Amino acid sequence: MLSRMTDRRLLLVHAHPDDETIGTGATMAKYAAEGAHLTLVTCTLGEEGDIIPPELGHLSPEDLGRHRIGELADACAALGVADHRFLGGAGRYRDSGMIGTPPNRRPDAFWRADLDRAAADLVEVIDEVRPQVMITYDENGFYGHPDHIKANRVALRAAGLAGHRIAKIYYTAVPESVVIRSIEDRMPFHVPEPYGCQDDAVDAEIDASAYISRKLDAMRAHRTQIAVDEPWYALSNMLGQRALGVEHFILHAGQRGPAKPGPPVELGGIGEPYTREDDLFAGIG
Repeated sequence: MLSRMTDRRLLLVHAHPDDETIGTGATMAKYAAEGAHLTLVTCTLGEEGDIIPPELGHLSPEDLGRHRIGELADACAALGVADHRFLGGAGRYRDSGMIGTPPNRRPDAFWRADLDRAAADLVEVIDEVRPQVMITYDENGFYGHPDHIKANRVALRAAGLAGHRIAKIYYTAVPESVVIRSIEDRMPFHVPEPYGCQDDAVDAEIDASAYISRKLDAMRAHRTQIAVDEPWYALSNMLGQRALGVEHFILHAGQRGPAKPGPPVELGGIGEPYTREDDLFAGIG
């Protein structure tokens, strides 16, 4: 139980260890440093992740899952996040792999979990920490992974069932303009195909660039999954991406707070002339 409720409480629901760092690590580090209470819920151990370091290639999926518990703990320490839980306890739900693969057909796969049962596990967390803001993925799980899609469904069902009302629910997002700029830069890895959402769909732009070093340290902690060549990183496919200190979100539920234009490039901004929230707690009394 929390001994004292802070003024700002943020809940993040992610599918696997490392998802929290890649998509929301800078934002997490920023709010943690500012004194907000962050609770990270990870739905699986990530047993089906590809292993990058050759010296760890011998790990079985189950061994990898156990190993990634430690990686996640180190990443949370780097980000300043003290409150981390696995949904239903470590190992309750197993990494589902991709649709059509043998792991996806396992009865303990997260993808096959009873939605109300999994949501009930998250409701316990929500009613304990009483977050004002929750972050998860969109209905497509950001890029279509079954565990990300299930995380979205569990998070939304739990938000509806919980006794505590969450004021705002955000989805992670990467605007197309950000992807295009990263592709135009030089990088030590192969260039990925464009992806992302329409720029005008983004509601919040969190400038946490002051905390990019913490995000990179958290990425290094996930060494089985992420290769870092600062300021770039890549997963096992070696598709290079820039580690972002400015992270974006789409407001799925709740009242949008006061917003303002981002600064122009010449004043240190990232050149997107859109009016967006610069605080996930904007408008919450």
